[in-house]
Amino acid sequence: MLLQAAKYIGAGAAAIGLAGAGAGIGIVFGALILGISRNPSLKDEMFRMAILGFALTEAIALFVLMIVFLLLFAV
Repeated sequence: MLLQAAKYIGAGAAAIGLAGAGAGIGIVFGALILGISRNPSLKDEMFRMAILGFALTEAIALFVLMIVFLLLFAV
């Protein structure tokens, strides 16, 4: 019973990283909108960099989710 409670607490603490990843994605695309509004001629270059930033931030979120599932369902 105590081990199960510790798993739930650890998984909940690890899931906090998902909020950080969500904020990071918002920052990436917010910066893209500001950058395009300041210099529209660099739209394609900034969009490529924003997609790269999105992919890296999303990868962190997937790693966090993997850790949460490992904590919950690993024996």
